Amino acid sequence: MAESTPKQVQKSFLRYQHLFVFAAPVVFVLGVVFAAPTPDGAGTAYWLEYWWLLPFFLLGATIVNTVGISGSALFVPFLIFLFPLLAGETLTPETIVKVGLISESFGLSSSAVAFIQYGLVDRRLAATLVVGGIPFVVGGALLSFVIPAPLFHAALGLALIAAAFLMLKADLSHEEPDEAGESTDVAEAAADGSGESALPDDPGKPGEAGVEADEGRITRVDRAGDTYYYTWSGYLERFANYSIGGVFQGLAGFGIGELGIISQLRTDVPVRVAIGTNHIVVAVTAVLASIVHVFGGQFVPGGHTLSLASTPWNMVVFTVPATVTGGQIAPYVSNAIDTGLIQKGVGILFAIISVALFLMAGNVV
Repeated sequence: MAESTPKQVQKSFLRYQHLFVFAAPVVFVLGVVFAAPTPDGAGTAYWLEYWWLLPFFLLGATIVNTVGISGSALFVPFLIFLFPLLAGETLTPETIVKVGLISESFGLSSSAVAFIQYGLVDRRLAATLVVGGIPFVVGGALLSFVIPAPLFHAALGLALIAAAFLMLKADLSHEEPDEAGESTDVAEAAADGSGESALPDDPGKPGEAGVEADEGRITRVDRAGDTYYYTWSGYLERFANYSIGGVFQGLAGFGIGELGIISQLRTDVPVRVAIGTNHIVVAVTAVLASIVHVFGGQFVPGGHTLSLASTPWNMVVFTVPATVTGGQIAPYVSNAIDTGLIQKGVGILFAIISVALFLMAGNVV
């Protein structure tokens, strides 16, 4: 039976996703250089002024995409605390928001596609989490125009402290994948639940990848041939975490990934599948939050909008390619790093970010 055109397009896109993904920042940079509103007399010195941001954002994007959290969780603290020390100037909150949102959108989209291709995304789970989180993201974004910054920073700091504690206490012993060849069920599994292709030879994905759903019990195989077993139970706990995280995602561009991944791990979703699935949720909600931040201020008394003319284009021409590259590297890093190391790294990362937020709330920095 011939495949439908949408499925053929999807398979072709995933098979050659590297070409599409890396073409996006090239088109973006060319568009910025030739069409973006820049200061009068901007020349080579202007465009190369912040070249040194590339390695920092590459490292940051690889880290956040490896653990499945929002890029702004690292980019915002970096721009607040380290950028002034390295550049000798302080960025305004509006500039930090713009740089973070533009960079995060490209990086998350890149990494989400890479994790889909690798076979580490549960699309049904991602869809339910996105739909459930949308109203909270929109509400949080609208609140960002009226809530005092110190109150928000303190609340998010407390939330991340709780997330760090839960992450370090979570039992991840079920996370280690089995080899695909050890499972007798894998040969009958179908690609992405479609029922049309058998594993491990799924022509829709590179390598050995596919998934079987049997009465709520999921058998997932990634392109490396590793097998993961889990269920779709635990909707209420995930809804609670993603709704609270969604409010913070709307407020500052990060929060839903940091809090949401905890609920996936606590409901026995394998860590690498949780990370991959979380990318879809964070990417979609980040774009939605960005749209509300850019256009929503005009509908809120005292709100603001983001001006393209004041965007530091000489910064984003380096941060965007860096985040896209980091997003592509992340699935391979995630698959290679020991589960326990990922667990501890995420917990420590949350704790560090929370300390920075408490300092901001107390006007220490």
